[in-house]
Formats: sequence, C-alpha cells, structure tokens
Amino acid sequence: MKLDIDLFDESDKRFISSLSQAQGSRARDPTPDLVSDEEELPPYPALAPVVFFCIKQTTRPRSWCLRMVCNPYPLTIMLVILLNCVTLGMFQPCEDLKCQSEWCVVLQAFDDCIFAFFAVEMVIKMIALGIFGSKCYLGDTWNRLDFFIVMAGMMEYSLDGHNASLSAIRTVRVLRPLRAINRVPSMRILVTLLLDTLPMLGNVLLLCFFVFFIFGIVGVQLWAGLLRNRCFMPDNVKALYNLSHMSPYYMNEEGEDNPFICSTNKENGMLRCSQVPPLKEGVECTLNASPPGHAYSGLDGTSNSSCVNWNQYYSECKPGELNPHKGAVNFDNIGYAWIAIFQVITLEGWVDIMYYVMDAHSFYNFIYFILLIIVSIL
Repeated sequence: MKLDIDLFDESDKRFISSLSQAQGSRARDPTPDLVSDEEELPPYPALAPVVFFCIKQTTRPRSWCLRMVCNPYPLTIMLVILLNCVTLGMFQPCEDLKCQSEWCVVLQAFDDCIFAFFAVEMVIKMIALGIFGSKCYLGDTWNRLDFFIVMAGMMEYSLDGHNASLSAIRTVRVLRPLRAINRVPSMRILVTLLLDTLPMLGNVLLLCFFVFFIFGIVGVQLWAGLLRNRCFMPDNVKALYNLSHMSPYYMNEEGEDNPFICSTNKENGMLRCSQVPPLKEGVECTLNASPPGHAYSGLDGTSNSSCVNWNQYYSECKPGELNPHKGAVNFDNIGYAWIAIFQVITLEGWVDIMYYVMDAHSFYNFIYFILLIIVSIL
C-alpha cells in the first residue's frame, strides 16, 4: 500500500511537472504576443498615429496621402520648380502693367497652375502629417517656408481686384525656387550645415565690427566735412560784374560726378583753388576782367579770339552743401564712414575716394586706405 501511494505520488509529480512545462513553453512562446503587437503598430511608426483628433494612419484619405508623401516623385516636383523659375524670369511687369498681352496671359496661366500644384501638395502633406506638433507639417522649418509661400500666394489672389498694392506680396514669388532645397536631400544637408556654421562666425563678425569702428572713427576725426570743399566765387566779384547767372562754385564738365574738391589754407591737400583750369569758350580764355563799363567786361572779351577767364575768380575754398556721388561718399559721421569703408574694402571705386581725401586733406592719406585694404584681405 505504501508502494502504491509512492507510485501515485510520483505520477502526480510527473503530471504536475508536465503541466508546468507546458505553461512555461506557452509563456516563452512570443509569437502570439508579437502578432498582436504588430497588429496594433501603425504602418508609419515615425509619424503621428492620429491627426485631426480622429484620422488614423489606416484611414483611407490619410493612407493615400501618406503613400504620396513617403514615396514622392522628386523629378516631377523639380520640373515644376524649374518651370516656375523660367516663368518668373520671363515675366516683364513694366512692359504690360495690366497683363493684357497674350504672352503675359500665358505666363499668368502657368503661374496659376504652379501655385495650385504647390497648394495641393501642402494640403496633402497636412493630411498625411498633421499640422501642429514636432512630427507634423509645421514642425519642420522647410515646410514652414512652403506654408509661408503658399499663404502669400493665397493673399495675393484674395486681394486681386480690390485696388490694393500687391507689389510687396508678389515679391514672395522669388522664394519659390527655394523649395528645391527641400526636395534635394544633398542640397538640404549643405544648406543646413551652412546655417549651422553661421553662429561660429560670430568672432569674425566681431572683428569686422572693430575694424569698421576703428577706421570709421579715424576717418570722421580727420575728414569730417572736408569732402564738401568747393572753390566759390566771392560775393563782391559776383555783384561787381553781375555774374549771378554763373555757378556759385566751380564745376567741371562732368559736374558732381567728378567734383573739384579743394584744400583750405590750413590743410595740406593736393588741390588748391589756384589750380582751377581756365574757362573755355571755344578757345581757352586768358584775359582778366576789366573794371565795369570797360570793353573787356563782357563774357566774350573784345574779340572772338579772346575772352575773360572767369574761372580764376573761383578763389575761395569753403564747405558747400553736397558731398561726392550725391552725398553718398563722405566721412561726416560714423554711419557714412562705414558706407565709404565698405566701398573701399569691396575694391569698387575706392581709388576715387582716396583721391578725394588726398585732394582735400593730405597726400599721406593713402596710408589709411592701403592699411584698410590689407586688413580687410587678412
């Protein structure tokens, strides 16, 4: 009897162990759980599972949009962007303000189709990705640029015909070619790297600021107001010979495009009022003005072969009202000095500025401009 009980106990143990092994094997078998997990995972795990509070990734409209967004056609998009560049380059608004010519109508039709293409693309992306959120449409910087361009186009179409000025809005069209950056991955990487390196150029910009500031202060201290110097005719001479019709100060044939900038007596400039060239009336005038009432007091002198050189009476060097190049080139304050310095370091017309300063102040001012160019190159 004891043996039977022992056998029964042993069989019970074997049965219990077999049950426990079966349960353990079922617990270790991950297949049913993985299958259920895969059924719950969305098709695009990296994207938002639900957009607009109710649209899932498997919903028909969004599933179609996701396929189009995740499997784009870059060649078609690039062709549309290229066509947009061509139409923008061929558009001539100054020749046809009201766009009534056949050529302008055709270009406008192309522009409308391109805008519709971009608007539809934006809507498809919004449905596929959602609007707000880190993984949604407006979460990407380049998508925000696309959104801004499309919204500006919509504003242009909505304000058309309401007597509103659309020139500022239409300038946003020039940003459309930038959409190509978002379509070419390699170009997008390069632009992103370039934008990321801009903060690293802070020290370089700071150095440029100090160079501009130091050279600007030196220019203002030395040459403030000097580029206004002109050779004026004394008032008593103009009143004595009734020369009110003549220019108050000497100007050559080119006028203010190439002004005669003189040096005062307290400066050591290279150009003096005594160097004003003689007047030419067909021939070079050499006569001096005679007292009023004398035969020589006329503008033409006594004969056709001689005349009075009135330019010799432009003898008073003093500041006038104008600076060279319509007032753009001067060192009257730090702002204009920076403009002149920028023109010098671009090596565009810097020699004229140097000659103006040398004529009005000193020959040795060339050292300033040579040092400025060397520092800007370094």
